[in-house]
Amino acid sequence: MAEKTNDFYDVYYASLNRQGEELCGDQVKILRTKDRTLVVLSDGLGSGVKANILATLTTEIIMTMLRESVPLKEIIETVIGTLPISKERGIAYSTFVIVEIHHETNRFDIFNFDSPPVFFLKEGCVVQIEHEEVSILGKSLYFMGGKIERDGFIGVASDGILYAGLGVSMNLGWGWDNVADHLEQVFRKKPPASKVVVDSVTDEAKALYGNNIGDDATFVGIYARKRNDLMVFTGPPLKKEWDKSYVDRFLSFDGRKVICGGTTSNLVAQYGGKKAVIESDTMTPDCPPIGSMTEVDLVTEGIFTMAATLKKLQECRGNLAAVPVERTGPSMLTREMLSADSIHFLIGQSVNPYHQNPLLPKNISIRRNILDQIVSLLRRYNKEVLVEYC
Repeated sequence: MAEKTNDFYDVYYASLNRQGEELCGDQVKILRTKDRTLVVLSDGLGSGVKANILATLTTEIIMTMLRESVPLKEIIETVIGTLPISKERGIAYSTFVIVEIHHETNRFDIFNFDSPPVFFLKEGCVVQIEHEEVSILGKSLYFMGGKIERDGFIGVASDGILYAGLGVSMNLGWGWDNVADHLEQVFRKKPPASKVVVDSVTDEAKALYGNNIGDDATFVGIYARKRNDLMVFTGPPLKKEWDKSYVDRFLSFDGRKVICGGTTSNLVAQYGGKKAVIESDTMTPDCPPIGSMTEVDLVTEGIFTMAATLKKLQECRGNLAAVPVERTGPSMLTREMLSADSIHFLIGQSVNPYHQNPLLPKNISIRRNILDQIVSLLRRYNKEVLVEYC
C-alpha cells in the first residue's frame, strides 16, 4: 500500500457575476472526506437566474452521487441524460468539470464536459497532460489523470475567465495561454495558499473586463501543500492523574500549539517544565492579556478570550483578511484558527465553577457552549475539526 502523504489540498474559488446580474451562472461545489477531495464546477448556459438554476442543478446531482461513491461513468450518464439541449445553439444547457483527488496516492482524475482545458502546474510550470476523449450517450468528454505532488496546482476556469478583455482591451480576450503565463508568474513568488493564486486570476480578469464584465467568470484552485495543523488545549482533564499524559501529548503535537486558560497553562508549565510569561501590554479593556511559553505558539486567557474569538469568527465570515493583525488574544486566536487547515481541540472536562451557569445542568458549562459554537463555525468555513474531550 502506498504511504499516505501529509499533503493538504487547499481548495478555493472566486466568481465574477456578469454585469447587471445578481446571481452567478457558474456554480462550484466542494466536498472533502477522509479519503478524497472532490470539486465540481458547472457553467450554466447564458447568465442570471436561469443559468444559476441550471448550474446549481448540475453540481447538486454530481456531488450527491459522488458523495455516495457512484462510479463516475454512471454519474456523467445521469447528468448528460438529465440536461436538456439548447434548440437554438445545439449545446447542453450546462457544462461541467469534475476533479477527484485520492488522498492516499495523490492520484487525480478529471472529467471535462465542454469546459475550457484544465491548468496543471508542476514545479511552478504549466504542464500539458495527455487526455483521452470518451463518448458517453453520444457526447464527447475529455478525461485526464495523473499525480499531483507537493506544490502542484490544478486550476479550473469557466469560459468567462478566458473571455476577459474581449471587446474591451483585447480583441480575442485573455485566452488560455495568457492565463497559463499569468499562473506561472504567480508561482514564481511561491504563493502560500490557493486564495492568493485564485484572487490574482480573478482580479486580472476583472481589470481586463474594465467596468463591463461580459460573462460570468469563475476560477477554482486546488493547491497541494503542507498541511497546517493546530492543536488548542483548553481546560484541565476530568481526572488529575490524566494531566501529565495530556500535557505530553500537547507538547509533542506536530503543528502549531495554543493554550486557552490560566489553569491549562499552569498544567503545561508544571508537567512540561515550561514557564508562562504574561505580556501585560496586550491587555485591553475587554480582554485579558496573552502570554508566551517556550514551544507554544500562543497562550491566552480562557472564557473571555474564547467568547470574543467566537464573535470575531462570526463577523469575519471565515475571511482571514477581515481579522485585524494585532497583538490581542481574540485577534491572534482567530487568526490561528483561520490560518489552520486542521484544528484539534483538546478539551478538559473539569468544570470551573466560576464558568457555570446556575440555570443549566452541572455538566454543561459556558465554556463548552462557546466551544461548540466555535467548532460549528469552523466546520462551516471548511476547516477539518477534531474535538477530543479529556
